[in-house]
Amino acid sequence: MAPLLYLITPADPDPAQFPRQLMAVLSGPEISALLVRRGTMDEASYASLAERVVQIGQAAGAAVLIEDDVALAQRLSADGVHVTQGGTKAIRAAVAALKPDGIVGVGNIRSRHDAMSFGELDVDYVLFGPLGGKADADAADLALWWAETFEVPAVHSVPEADPGLMTTSVAEFLALSDGIWSRPDPAEALRAFGGAQRETS
Repeated sequence: MAPLLYLITPADPDPAQFPRQLMAVLSGPEISALLVRRGTMDEASYASLAERVVQIGQAAGAAVLIEDDVALAQRLSADGVHVTQGGTKAIRAAVAALKPDGIVGVGNIRSRHDAMSFGELDVDYVLFGPLGGKADADAADLALWWAETFEVPAVHSVPEADPGLMTTSVAEFLALSDGIWSRPDPAEALRAFGGAQRETS
């Protein structure tokens, strides 16, 4: 079974151009979850971008997640939050605020101990690997171990992923980011993953 697609927005997209680009990308293969990456944006810029992404993503049928800001997720009626900072305290606070209706995912996992500590806190998924930049070789091993051992879904984040990963990944979700947005035609780049997904399913 091919993994479902989890899309991460660029770190610092052009606020004037990105919404249209995102709509084009989301017209292709089904995206199960869409994470609005914080990058280096200030609070106002991030909130403005997140508001547009929530509208566009939800209209396309994706669950839209905010990075590390429960209050913003609630204000924008986003589908949930992705926690990367604050450890178990932040995860518990997000779960208390958003569950059972909202989604709480967790990332920035460096070890099996982290994964088990976070994964037992009623989260909806654990994400292994960076949100952007270079792939983490250890993340692949952690994602494999987690997917084979635990029921909480694993997300394997490979920023510059190749469509061939759709046939080899055992994680429930494959997260894509820079390798999509850096292409001349991001929508076409994503369609290649959709094609591989259909062939594998």
